Amino acid sequence: MTRPFVLLSAAVSLDGYLDDASDERLLLSGPQDFDRVDQLRSEADAILVGAGTVRADDPRLVVRDPARRAARVARGAPEHPVKVTLTAGGGLDPGLRFWRHGGRKIVYPTDGGAPGLRDRLTGLAEVVPLGPAVDFLALLEDLGGRGIGTLMVEGGGVVHTALLSAGLVDELQLAVAPVIVGDAAAPRFLGPARYPGGPRRRLRLLESRQVGDVALLRYRPT
Repeated sequence: MTRPFVLLSAAVSLDGYLDDASDERLLLSGPQDFDRVDQLRSEADAILVGAGTVRADDPRLVVRDPARRAARVARGAPEHPVKVTLTAGGGLDPGLRFWRHGGRKIVYPTDGGAPGLRDRLTGLAEVVPLGPAVDFLALLEDLGGRGIGTLMVEGGGVVHTALLSAGLVDELQLAVAPVIVGDAAAPRFLGPARYPGGPRRRLRLLESRQVGDVALLRYRPT
């Protein structure tokens, strides 16, 4: 079965963190980079974030620019990409704004979290059990079978780590902010894992450019 093209997108500090450890979200990007991300979203068929990101940030994950939404509709796509999340335990609050904005939503729980989650999210999202454990390849193949050709992955670190270590990423875009977090309790972009090719493997640099005050780096795994 064909899986989607997987684009990993993240904003990180100079020391590799996605956020700090406070209750208030640390915005690493600025207006110009947010606009770049909005363009990426407008080009994607679906956007994936993990349940931890949904609970911590409650993102809307919509295309903000009306002209970009109109362009999607003109080419026969819905106004907003499909929103996708996955959860091992099913602990997702139906009151979050994640469910109230945008269009179609799909949730992939493991078998243990599926029954209660399906009841709580009736009318808000489609619940597709993954099986006894999270299987990212099975998730991607299921999305491909649903017509998803391009999947943008926006976090968090657990999801980034799992996809990269499984060799399932086609492109990586990092917006590196001129910020140092320096807190071991803060969430990192990547965690320890056994990555394909080991520590000597090098990714191919596709592009580097300045976007506002961040450095955009585009990589392709080789």
